[in-house]
Amino acid sequence: MARVFITGSADGLGQLSAQLLIKQGHNVVLHARDEARAKDALAKTPGAEAVVTGELSDIAETIALAKKVNDLGAFDAIIHNAGVYTAPAKQIFTINTVAPYVLTCLITKPKRLIYLSSGLHKQGTVNLEGIAQERISYSDSKLHVLMLAKALTRKWPDVYANAVDPGWVPTKMGGKNAPDDLQKGFETQAWLAVSEDTSAKVSGRYFFHQKERPYNLLADDVPEQDKFLKLMEKMTKVSLM
Repeated sequence: MARVFITGSADGLGQLSAQLLIKQGHNVVLHARDEARAKDALAKTPGAEAVVTGELSDIAETIALAKKVNDLGAFDAIIHNAGVYTAPAKQIFTINTVAPYVLTCLITKPKRLIYLSSGLHKQGTVNLEGIAQERISYSDSKLHVLMLAKALTRKWPDVYANAVDPGWVPTKMGGKNAPDDLQKGFETQAWLAVSEDTSAKVSGRYFFHQKERPYNLLADDVPEQDKFLKLMEKMTKVSLM
């Protein structure tokens, strides 16, 4: 039995991943951005251990969220699921790039880290200048979390850190006419969080439907990874230990 924390699990893929893991017998802590959504999340996810709140578009709240999570004790896996697609550039940057970075730095190191990326990351750029100006695209942000997983593979060799493309699935974000398989869209991150399969106990990989897939090779650039981490530390005043 594993203990898993999932960001953005009040609805969508995060909620579906939580429901699957609970059904499998694991302990799951949910996350919602405010108390109203927290109550709704618990109602829709019976069996969840707890729910914590924090608005990921606010760095101070994200830092406070990390403390709330740590106060609950250690976790075996964390799924960084929360994200936005149609939003102003600054909000995309803060939720999709900054929040996973800050939470990774501040939450007690788990055995497994899973980051929700996207096939659109292949169109992204590292865009260090854009990061400095808090103006990046959705594609950039999804490249950033893959870069973070790759960097952690070097820096935290005792942790499995991977990125997942859930596909274009029919959620609130994806829209009801999205063509990909919804169930396969949430199964992979849950599998990476708890599976003892040798194919899941890897690090620095990019998955789609439980299979490794080609990705944007910019993510493998070690000097760019380190520049990215240094810039994030400078902006957030939070460092990766």
